[in-house]
Formats: sequence, C-alpha cells, structure tokens
Amino acid sequence: MVLTWNSIRVSRASQNSREGKMKVDMQQIGGGPVLAGALSGKKALNRLLEKTTVEPDNPEPVFLDFSSIEVATASFLRESVVTFREIVRGRRSQFYPVVANVKKEVKEELAELLQRRGSVFMACALKADNSVKTVTMIGDLSPKQRLTFDLVHKHGNVEEGTDAGTLMSNCDEKEGPRRTTAWNNRLSSLATLGLIVEMSRGRTKRYRPLFVEGVNYGI
Repeated sequence: MVLTWNSIRVSRASQNSREGKMKVDMQQIGGGPVLAGALSGKKALNRLLEKTTVEPDNPEPVFLDFSSIEVATASFLRESVVTFREIVRGRRSQFYPVVANVKKEVKEELAELLQRRGSVFMACALKADNSVKTVTMIGDLSPKQRLTFDLVHKHGNVEEGTDAGTLMSNCDEKEGPRRTTAWNNRLSSLATLGLIVEMSRGRTKRYRPLFVEGVNYGI
C-alpha cells in the first residue's frame, strides 16, 4: 500500500540544526552499510535513544535515514527501528519516527517484519534539502484504522486538529461506531504507531496529520 503526498515541507527545527529537521544517519548509527543481528540492533537502539533525549517544543518527525544502507536484517530492524518507535511513542514523546530513503531490499525486509507483527511504519523519501518528497506507509492498516487515518487527514488542521466527536459526526453508521470511546481508541492507536500527531488540550486530546504543510494527499 502506498500513499503519496508530494512536495511536503516540515517546519519544526531539529535538535541538530535549528533550521532543519532531525535526520539520523543509520549507517553512522549501525557502523556500516550492512546492518545485521539482534545485538547490533540493540546497540543501535541505544544510540537512537541518546539522540532523542532532548524533547522538541512541538511534535516533529525524526527521520531515520537509510540512504546508505544496502542490507538490514529483520532482527536488526526489530531491535533497533521498531523498538525505538515503540519506546518513543510509548512515552508520548514529541518525536515521531519515520524511516527515510529506504532501498527496495530493506523495505521488503521491514515490510515482512511488520506484517508478522500486524504493524505499520511511516516512511518517506527526502530531497537534498531534507524536505519531504513523497510519503508512504510500510504495512497495511485495518479497514477501521484506515478510515480513521483518512478522516484525520480530511478534518485535522495543523492548529486545532480534530477529535473523536468530530470524526464520529462526519461518517455514517456503516463507516464507524456511534461511540466516542471507540473513536478515541482508534486515534490513540494511530498516534502510538506514529502515523498521526496527538495534541493535548487540557484533559482532551486532539489529532492532526504528521505531515501538514503543502500536502497534496492522494492514493
């Protein structure tokens, strides 16, 4: 499944450069163009966590750049990238991990791993200036998750986002339940996967797309 959003620019400055985006070179993290083994993956995980100890003021993607990686085994990806996403999103961080510039072989390895886990990962291709060229999802959402994801992109603007009540009111009974609890669970699940941004407004939570500026959304 491939979603394509063209010429997206992400505004938040990174921890490394106040005028850029946080982009982590996976060759540097893993020690070479071939990333293999669970032990190496765990070492890479520690390095990734070290790079994201300082939280940004606002939600932002952290790009895990695979452009120099020729091979990455499932065991490495499981212990590094996937576990990193689980830890970061589990603590409700402002960081949203995205794999970037992934070659076909590595993407296939990650897709197979995610399929076994019933999971999904946000991916993108970056331009030379680190603006986002295209966005895809590796893995498949369930029909209910996909409906919720699509509605967030339709109704969730950058400033205010959207909430469960709004989404419920914008679909009929055949498309979704008439209970806000069910919608909140779906939204929370997508935020945990790093596919949409969760924003706290007092006791309430609102949600918006991860990539929001100049988005041309299509399938």
